[in-house]
Amino acid sequence: MHRHMQSLEQLAPSGFSAGLHIRFAAPLFFRSTYPRAWQDRYSSNNFGLRDPLVFWGISQTGAIRWSAITLPDPFGILRQAQEHGLTYGVVVSCGKITSRSVVGAARTDREFSDAEIAEIQAVAADLHAVTRPPDDLSAPMVDALRAVALGDSQPGAAAALGITEGALTRRLSSARQTLGVETTDEALRMAREYRLF
Repeated sequence: MHRHMQSLEQLAPSGFSAGLHIRFAAPLFFRSTYPRAWQDRYSSNNFGLRDPLVFWGISQTGAIRWSAITLPDPFGILRQAQEHGLTYGVVVSCGKITSRSVVGAARTDREFSDAEIAEIQAVAADLHAVTRPPDDLSAPMVDALRAVALGDSQPGAAAALGITEGALTRRLSSARQTLGVETTDEALRMAREYRLF
């Protein structure tokens, strides 16, 4: 994922935002490199609930330049963004409506070219794919991770689940393997990021 973020930084000289796998109005992963002052104004005014760029990204898939979006902007969010150097931009959206990823990219000097937009779309699609939550993590594996996440020792977690320590160890091992990580701590971090508990 780090490589994808670096690509976006190079493609978007004024910054980018990436909300990946948006479900129930919240992304599983979010990163923004827009100017800090803009990020502060954006969050303090809850612009995410009013932003025409977000509305377009949630309701559509594909790519569009900011200048081509015709949705209402009663709060003047795009005008305010320009005050922070976010003059030209593009929104890219991919994935199913139940797990949509939306990437915005900005620059100050000119519109993004079609080739640049295609590159941003490719990076967004890759990010969407590599951050896809696992759907093959079983309920017993999630239960084992949750029990350990609550701070119980392995004997305590096994007792809380009504299983043997060996069964708990096997469930944790299966969860690590399914998530593609080596340690239980990494599996716990990923499970939290995926909001599995």
